[in-house]
Amino acid sequence: MKKILFSNNPIASSLALLILRVGTAAMMMTHGWTKIINFSEYLTKFPDPLGLGTAVSLQLVVFAEFFCAILLGLGFMTRIVLIPLIITMLVAAFVIHAGDPFGSKELSLLYVTAFVTLFLAGPGSISMDAQILKKNRYR
Repeated sequence: MKKILFSNNPIASSLALLILRVGTAAMMMTHGWTKIINFSEYLTKFPDPLGLGTAVSLQLVVFAEFFCAILLGLGFMTRIVLIPLIITMLVAAFVIHAGDPFGSKELSLLYVTAFVTLFLAGPGSISMDAQILKKNRYR
């Protein structure tokens, strides 16, 4: 019981990071996929919080929520792809939903929490990044 509760097991840590990475990426991809398949509908109603234009704002969000999420799930360029995801969720929470009650910001903030955790912890050893950096991977 002590080993389960108090040990610092690197395999368990990597598995936890894998679950967090793949889980948040899969959930985020559903948001991006919806925007892709309904792009023309979103184009007429999508907000322009940074003054870049509705089309550019929507394209940036689709890039982050779908394409960066795919790379996050794979663990490829993990810290780099987390930057657009973090920015997107911060804008959603503090610009788009600035005047809304906490319940409207909650999902965005939950994603930010997971993304910042992954940014600080890294992708773990069960990722493409780890395999690329691993020495003697073919021996």
